[in-house]
Amino acid sequence: MNMPEMPPSWPARIRALATGELTPAAPRPAATVVLLRDGAAGPEAYLLRRRTTMAFAGGMYAYPGGGVDPRDREVRPPWAGPTTEEWAERLGVDEPTACAVVCAAVRETFEEAGVLLAGPDDRTLVEPGDWAAERDALESHELSLAEFLTRHRLVLRSDLLAAWARWVTPEFEERRFDTWFFVAALPAGQAAADTVGEADRVAWMTPADAVAGFHEGRLGMMPPTVTVLRELSQVRAASDALAAAADRKVTPVLGRAEVLGDRMTVRWPGYDELTVDGVFPA
Repeated sequence: MNMPEMPPSWPARIRALATGELTPAAPRPAATVVLLRDGAAGPEAYLLRRRTTMAFAGGMYAYPGGGVDPRDREVRPPWAGPTTEEWAERLGVDEPTACAVVCAAVRETFEEAGVLLAGPDDRTLVEPGDWAAERDALESHELSLAEFLTRHRLVLRSDLLAAWARWVTPEFEERRFDTWFFVAALPAGQAAADTVGEADRVAWMTPADAVAGFHEGRLGMMPPTVTVLRELSQVRAASDALAAAADRKVTPVLGRAEVLGDRMTVRWPGYDELTVDGVFPA
């Protein structure tokens, strides 16, 4: 099994943080969704390989996701399922932030994967259709999620999401996110996009196969991505993942760096398998 390696950009930034020459960027609230479908060998996760030109995590496999839209803090879209108050308690934030995070999860899944977690009411799902123009308008911020759902007389189905984890980008990273990870089963009748603008490849893989690909050096992944896949490799069906999520604590996981002479070590509390270290002379 290949051990994690420290990215080349980290040592200089870690040392600068340790000496006080680097002021950490404020993490941007974000959401990402692990779409799951049941396959012959068990549940499969929808993964995107981000283009190498992307400023953050270029070349890495990831899930559909992105930053929150500030408009979602101000105007709640038509809503069904657990309330924003209930989500605030579950996510450990205030109600406006919870609304924005859940909206980001639904919007980004729609923008990037073409899967819409919404329906005419709290019991039914949207009919499949050509939503290309609407997805483009959402991605360009010409349209907010609330406007889109209201225009098409749809309600956001928050009951189709389950919170799984929360990871915060380490302080030494240039771009930082405070990201909530959700799981969702691919709705019946919908199909995920096989081409995505921000990705050069999409794939459905069992969590176990994806983790093996990471350890064999075939699939690049950020620590949260591979960790969530490793955790999901224990479930036997997509519905089981949503059920298991209810028992999980959604507390922030933040990687921290230690500098001792020329040796640097980055650890994520509770996840010893992610530890990376090395000798980097100043």
